[in-house]
Amino acid sequence: MSDVVLVEVGDDRVARITLNRPDKLNALNAEIRRRLVETFDALAGDDRVRAVVIHGAGDKAFVAGADVAEFAGRTVEEQRPVTYRRRIYEVIADFPKPVVAAIHGFCLGGGCELAVACDVRVADPTARFGQLEVRLGLIPGGGGTQRLARLVGPGQALRMALTGDLVDAAEAHRMGLVEILADDEGGHLDAALTLARRMARWSPVALRLVKDAVRHGLEVSLAQGLDYEKERFLEAFASDDGREGVAAFVEKRDPTFTGS
Repeated sequence: MSDVVLVEVGDDRVARITLNRPDKLNALNAEIRRRLVETFDALAGDDRVRAVVIHGAGDKAFVAGADVAEFAGRTVEEQRPVTYRRRIYEVIADFPKPVVAAIHGFCLGGGCELAVACDVRVADPTARFGQLEVRLGLIPGGGGTQRLARLVGPGQALRMALTGDLVDAAEAHRMGLVEILADDEGGHLDAALTLARRMARWSPVALRLVKDAVRHGLEVSLAQGLDYEKERFLEAFASDDGREGVAAFVEKRDPTFTGS
């Protein structure tokens, strides 16, 4: 089995995914994309896992972008089915459990889009973000004009995509591209794992429904989003975990969530 994607599942209910092409700055080639899709599909049905952390191997990059050499010789007819296949960006965005990106070094192009598809981003001071496609005469194709704009606003997304300039970790934190900025170089992974463990304590039902409600709300009006939230609340209220959480609060004990 390929080792470009490594997976560890700990007793803390957190799965740690390592993108393992450090010699290529963890660039996203066809193999790593395929393995990532397979990995997330497997983790979606793994009851041991309640949250996921994804990070890059080596000391230089989270993901330095797509593997340009892989598509350089394609015609548009050859590229079209690749562009429209089931992609890792959508797989992560639709994943029913929290996904935290732990980012260091270069996070560029498709790597930035991969990070933006995650639920929360944690970076260390070495992180550098960019949508560099304009330098190649291209545009972002994995969410860099859509998810990124929804995350940081259209002006910031346009600035990044139209200039191809890099954004350092501190600026990324200020503009909302990064939610948590670790104090020390190399501290991104520990900070991300700590955050994921805090999430993994809670009901898988509630975690899934929170993600679902927030994602859905970005696509509809506020009134529609609030109606959708009400239905997701009632779904959680009717669940075994909902009843257990309320009972545990009343009885002044820790809840035992089963995901049902």
